[in-house]
Amino acid sequence: MKTVYRGKKISSIIGILPETVSYFDDEVDNYTFPPKQTMKLKKVMGFESHRLSKEDSFSSDFCIFGLKHLLEKGVIKKEEIGAVIVVTLSPDYFLPQISNIVQGELELDESVLCLDIAQGCCGFLIGLMQSFMLLDQMNDKKVVLMNVDVLSKKVSHRDRNDFPLSGDGASVAIIENDPSASDIHFIMYMDGKRRNALRIPAGGFRMPNSAETGTLHDVGDGNLRALDHMHMDGSAVFSFVQEEAPPCIEETLEFAGLNKEDIDYYLFHQPNKFMLQKLREKLGVPKEKMPDDLVVKYGNPSGVSIPMVIADHLSDSLTDKTYKCCLSAFGSGLAWGTMTMDLGDLDYCSLVESDL
Repeated sequence: MKTVYRGKKISSIIGILPETVSYFDDEVDNYTFPPKQTMKLKKVMGFESHRLSKEDSFSSDFCIFGLKHLLEKGVIKKEEIGAVIVVTLSPDYFLPQISNIVQGELELDESVLCLDIAQGCCGFLIGLMQSFMLLDQMNDKKVVLMNVDVLSKKVSHRDRNDFPLSGDGASVAIIENDPSASDIHFIMYMDGKRRNALRIPAGGFRMPNSAETGTLHDVGDGNLRALDHMHMDGSAVFSFVQEEAPPCIEETLEFAGLNKEDIDYYLFHQPNKFMLQKLREKLGVPKEKMPDDLVVKYGNPSGVSIPMVIADHLSDSLTDKTYKCCLSAFGSGLAWGTMTMDLGDLDYCSLVESDL
């Protein structure tokens, strides 16, 4: 997919963190590996700390918390909302959808369109794409785009490959029409042939959860996980990102008529620090233009990465400054995409901690 969106903008962003902080140093004894060997990975992979949702906190709770925060701050009014889009891989239920839960709990008007989208790492870009298209039908109404995942609940705590990087969180972005907004250029690719590089085998209709799928097994590399758990084939995903992301980014910049030097910030999905460092080196991008520490502080929050990076690194300046940004994501699907846009002059931008 290759397209240009005109007259659209992001007007506010909030990132929502869980209250619980878990530190890698405290988790070392969870694994079957010698602690000294495990600690060697800390610096290379960015294993520092991550945010984990509480046992009784779920995706809809984060979405309701975030939108309620924006309503209470006066950033948006209920009557301005034309649609609620939720992008997640961790729904509360098969039915009802999270967007409907949000609409009902916050008593939004019955005319508000509710839509859930199942996407992971590229979820923010996919959500923006859908929001921009809906705005053509919204007149003066705004789209509330929510990205949320609590995937730590689907990762084995005995899996050293996956658990240290798992992070929960959410974001809420307000998307609206603005005839004076600069053009937004977007390119997206997907390859389902490589889909199994990131997967949760059990839990759907093909393989329902059972006592058998919930049993931990040594998968052959010293890590313990069950079929109910999420797993990323690290080497396959690393090769995929290094192979596919740079050409997509360069193609999008050329499509937008931009050079690498024209970009103020490269705001990317955060799988792990090592992968981002290698990607930055391959692109030849200065370190100060490409934040890579979100995953070190909070873990990898799937499709929430990009808005979380924005709220974490730029919240102090985005309300009175505008930057030319390159947004890029890559992961589950497999999918990869890049978007260039002017980001700034926001009504509100903040990273907040919840009690969830």
